[in-house]
Amino acid sequence: MHASTETPSALLRSKLFWIGILYFAEGFPLGVFYDVFPVHFRQEGVDLSEIGFLSLLGLSWTLKFLWAPAIDHFRHHRRWMFAVDLLMGGIMLLFAIHAEFGNWVWIAIGVFTLLSATNDIAIDGFTIEMLSKRELGVANGMRIAFYRVGMLASGFILILTDYLGWTGTYTAGAIILAVVGFACLNAPRERNINPAGSVSLVHEFKTLLTHPAAFSVVVGFLLGALWLVNRATKWSASIESFWWYALLAAALLILFSNIYNRLLAKGRTPERYTPVTEGPMFGTLLAMLQRPYILPTILFILIFKLGDTAMGFMIKPFWVDSGFSATQIGLVSVNIGLALSIAGGIAGGWFTDRMGIFKGLWILGLLQAVSNLGYAWVAAAIPAAESGTPIAINYQAMMYSASALESFCGGLGTAAFLAFLMAIVNKHHSATEYALLSSVFALSRSLSGWAGGYGAEALGYADYFMLTFFLAFPAFLLLPWVKKMMLYTEQHQVWEPH
Repeated sequence: MHASTETPSALLRSKLFWIGILYFAEGFPLGVFYDVFPVHFRQEGVDLSEIGFLSLLGLSWTLKFLWAPAIDHFRHHRRWMFAVDLLMGGIMLLFAIHAEFGNWVWIAIGVFTLLSATNDIAIDGFTIEMLSKRELGVANGMRIAFYRVGMLASGFILILTDYLGWTGTYTAGAIILAVVGFACLNAPRERNINPAGSVSLVHEFKTLLTHPAAFSVVVGFLLGALWLVNRATKWSASIESFWWYALLAAALLILFSNIYNRLLAKGRTPERYTPVTEGPMFGTLLAMLQRPYILPTILFILIFKLGDTAMGFMIKPFWVDSGFSATQIGLVSVNIGLALSIAGGIAGGWFTDRMGIFKGLWILGLLQAVSNLGYAWVAAAIPAAESGTPIAINYQAMMYSASALESFCGGLGTAAFLAFLMAIVNKHHSATEYALLSSVFALSRSLSGWAGGYGAEALGYADYFMLTFFLAFPAFLLLPWVKKMMLYTEQHQVWEPH
């Protein structure tokens, strides 16, 4: 496929086809992890506490930025996708063959999540390089849709359990992964880009020691990664004053960096090192932090969907406390809501491409915030009730309307937001930068969900949902810096894809 022989519309259709394949391939393993494994474990009599341990194995998706530089350095995204899809398929065949459970199961699932996170890195990097800025909106709409379809596909293979047993389910999953792996291998060829340099990790560490400020950033970054791991595992609880020791160790490392740099500066011929931005592990992070407007941009990424995510974790409990049954919640809030979020993503992508990413951010972001008022209105009107209690038709209509509005508008905002993240990424380090930025967003989603329980309990659903509407607006104050960042990235982007 050559850009010169195709019309722009034909080329875009071709790209959308591959985005559908790629993001189905990205969503399917996540669905297997969250839908298939827990059901299998419970049917095998595994304790709930042990099933809960599965969530810890999902840390790979949170920490994927740590090995994303390897994808940027070695490139060949399609080969990464192909290899990890086949390996994940092999793990599913292992489950199909061995019915008995043992310690190997946890190792296998841990490897599965590691491979899936690696697949995400390669797919995101490949997609960013393939798309031009004017295509990001509709492409992200398709991305949202097929990612969800991939997750839903795991539910369909779960149905096979009733007919073919778990062997059939895992075999079907392995076949799907093999098929999408071969499909990804046949995606359009990536550009040939030489790696930023041949700097070794040892050389990078020595270079960082001579730059105390950069070294301090790296130490703080690693402390943050450690906090993310501990937040899920809680293992520091068994070590008294763990974080005091960690902070002391960090301070000593930074002090050593300052002393080392001063001693080196006193030498007659100070050793020259490459810039810290060319390191294979932390170079991309440090280069990104040197860009103008990056700090307000990171803050914007943290809080843009704050109102949406702060309310999201409280919606299902609100349905339960309003007397709705599990069937109603599953049909309307989950299934129909999923369809509407996909529709919103596609509509948001279309709007973003035609009006521009910046307008998409503030207009669709505003609609995303306004949709929270629907739940605030319903929460003020519907009385609490026990599950199974007959609910008046007008109350049901109000709840279903609020759910539809929130799901659709959430999709609108997500399409514009994902397009924005892709637009500000340096295409030479697309896998690493996107992994870092998406991890920032994942952090905000996790923290807002944790705080949401306390807020809803203290204020009540109606007042809390109203509060989430106002939580959306601080991000709008940062839009002037966001616009400057987008212009800076556009002006300094070395190349655009065909």
